[in-house]
Amino acid sequence: MNYFFLSKTQLFRGTDEDEIKAMLNCFGASTKRFEKGETIFHAGDVIDHIAMVLDGSITIENDDIWGNRSILNHIEPGMLFGETYACIMGTPMLVNAVAAKKSAVLFLNIGKVLKICPNSCGFHNKIVTNLLHISAEKNLHLSQRILHTSSKTIRGRLLSYFSEQVQKHGSYRFTIPFNRQQLADYLNVDRSAMSNELSKMKADGILDFEKNTFTLF
Repeated sequence: MNYFFLSKTQLFRGTDEDEIKAMLNCFGASTKRFEKGETIFHAGDVIDHIAMVLDGSITIENDDIWGNRSILNHIEPGMLFGETYACIMGTPMLVNAVAAKKSAVLFLNIGKVLKICPNSCGFHNKIVTNLLHISAEKNLHLSQRILHTSSKTIRGRLLSYFSEQVQKHGSYRFTIPFNRQQLADYLNVDRSAMSNELSKMKADGILDFEKNTFTLF
């Protein structure tokens, strides 16, 4: 286990490597590897563990009854997923968590994370505070997605998303974590129509791109 890496994550912010070693034992930690395309959590699952990506990446997806897929979030190393459903115990998941590539995931028992243990470990308050902060950021991210998909045009949705990426990266050149299909799913548009619009935007001198790296002018 890379304790130095964990010490730099949002969940374990403010703790040192020795504390993390003790926490993982206290929280009933376990790790598991997943192949690309493998589902970690299924819609309908009732979970009692929060999960952190150690390496690889995970997409949070929603499939409607007609098989249409929407990507709600992209989870990179150090980020959490499943914490909302784990905290609201007994609530079935409405989404799938799927490995976007070969990934390793750390699982922590939510009951042990939230409940002060008999040893009265001093790090519990830090972890609960960090978890609350992470949840607030997730809510902000969902609000941003709603903003991106509010436009009635594909170009408007693309420009909204790209504007966020410019602000996030501090540069007009940036790489996004989605391939074309994933970006279309995230923006809730047809992939072919989106690809056609990207070509038009390139011809109009608005942007240039190579695979998933974009430059705005």
